[in-house]
Amino acid sequence: MYRLIALLLLIPLLVLWMNPVRGQPSSGNGVAAPPLAGQALVERALANELNAAQNANQDASHPMRYQLRKTSPRVTTTKEILETRDGEVARLIAINDKPLGPADEANEEARLNALLGDPGKQRRRKQAEDDDAGRALKVLRALPSAFLYQYAGPGEGPTGKVEKFTFRPNPGFSPLYLETEVLPAMAGEIWIDPVRLRVARLEGHLQQDVDFGWGILGRLNKGGWIVIEQAEVAGGQWRTVRLQMQMSGRVVFKNRVFDTTEVQTNYAPLPLGMSYQKAIESLLSGKY
Repeated sequence: MYRLIALLLLIPLLVLWMNPVRGQPSSGNGVAAPPLAGQALVERALANELNAAQNANQDASHPMRYQLRKTSPRVTTTKEILETRDGEVARLIAINDKPLGPADEANEEARLNALLGDPGKQRRRKQAEDDDAGRALKVLRALPSAFLYQYAGPGEGPTGKVEKFTFRPNPGFSPLYLETEVLPAMAGEIWIDPVRLRVARLEGHLQQDVDFGWGILGRLNKGGWIVIEQAEVAGGQWRTVRLQMQMSGRVVFKNRVFDTTEVQTNYAPLPLGMSYQKAIESLLSGKY
């Protein structure tokens, strides 16, 4: 069920980075719109995000190893993740910030060894990743008409100086697909790093309830929010480094609360073309 919500909510927000700013509307808060040079800089940064999304399924041309620490009210887990030409492979390394005990270590090793002997399972995982990318592109095609942007002034972000823009739904936009039904309810702010020409931060808020599939598949409640941050990591690549989401709603007749924080750290390049089998061997041996 969480996968459904992630696709419907996170994909539109992630690919929001890829939509060029349309025009230079006057500011209603007294902040002057940036000069043409600044506007061109923003468009170049967003074009970089578009290029990264179109050419990367887990950025196969620049595979990475990293740690993912995921926190929810119930538990905190930390995983070592390797990107491969066959999709991601992960190993659980800590629960509630404590190393795994002998039983959990044995379970992880057994799971990885089973995956090593079942290429079909990994192919299905890779297909799911590719399907997600296809859904993201469907949303991407809708974004030129989905939002209106307004310059909000300069600021300081995790990577230094940023230029801030607010975004709000375009009242003339009509979603054609399930994946785009969330867009008319979203508003927020996007930060552009003007030196590195990338998006440093995005914050989105649900301004109203959102029904999916005429309410049959579920609903997200007004007031939910999400923050996504990315930064330059090893090898000069830009990756997501933090995601925080608080949402509530109904999924297939069950009320759910989604409260999670994901922090991605310790990025390091991996050899180009690494297979998932080689990644599992590395995870089992601890040698990369």
